[in-house]
Formats: sequence, C-alpha cells, structure tokens
Amino acid sequence: MAITYTPIGYVRSPHDSPEDVSHDEVDETTGEIVLEAQYEDGLAGLDDFSHVVVFAHLDEVDEYRLTARPPHAADLEVGVFASRSPHRPNPIAQTTVELLDRDGTTLRVRGLDLVDGTPVLDVKPYVGSIDDDRVSLGWLEDH
Repeated sequence: MAITYTPIGYVRSPHDSPEDVSHDEVDETTGEIVLEAQYEDGLAGLDDFSHVVVFAHLDEVDEYRLTARPPHAADLEVGVFASRSPHRPNPIAQTTVELLDRDGTTLRVRGLDLVDGTPVLDVKPYVGSIDDDRVSLGWLEDH
C-alpha cells in the first residue's frame, strides 16, 4: 500500500544539513514554518497557543536503521522506535517548538531542529493538559 502526502509548506532554518543540528543549541534556535497561502485560514486561533507541534518529512534522510544511539545517552543503544532518531523506515519528524508570532502563513518559532527547506506535513497546537497527561520517560529517566 502506498500512502502519499502533499507538503503544506516548508521550514526556514539556519541548519543547512542534518549534521548542522546541535542538540545542545536547539532550544535557542529560531526559524520559520512557512505554509502555502491556501492554508492561511487553517491557522486561525493558533496564535493563542504558546507551542506548536510540527510534522515534517525528513527528505534528506535516505536510509533507516533499526537501532539508534541517542545523543544524550551515548553508551546506550535502543530500537529506532524507542528513539527520536531521524533514520526511520518512514522519515517523519515530530517536533514541538515555541510559537513566537505569526505573520500570515509564516510562523516564527524557537526550538527548531529541522533543516532549511524541510517539507512540512502538518501543524497542530501543543496541548499540555492532553499531551503531558500520561508521561513516562522510559530509558531517559536513567540518563
């Protein structure tokens, strides 16, 4: 079965390649999520949220691995589905960013870990009372 998505926009980022993304500096990295003009009405009300979740296609990832070594736990190897590694069978990224402001279809954000030009598939508000309600940090609690 083939599943096809059409990007709704793209990322403007200071990161030119996946290797440029420093996990130690991501929290302060600013950039933009730019949606196509036809989606502007879909952004109504998003300005009221402090954070948004961005889903993107990692178009520069051309291979996947079933295991990963998380950057903050170099001595640990886990399955790719227990990590946030970009090297996945379906290279889809989910990242939560702080929404600084919106100008038309451009969202200015902080905490961006995506590469410049990355195709955006969807944007959703981050809702802490729902998204944080059942939290378990798994292996991260030990590292």
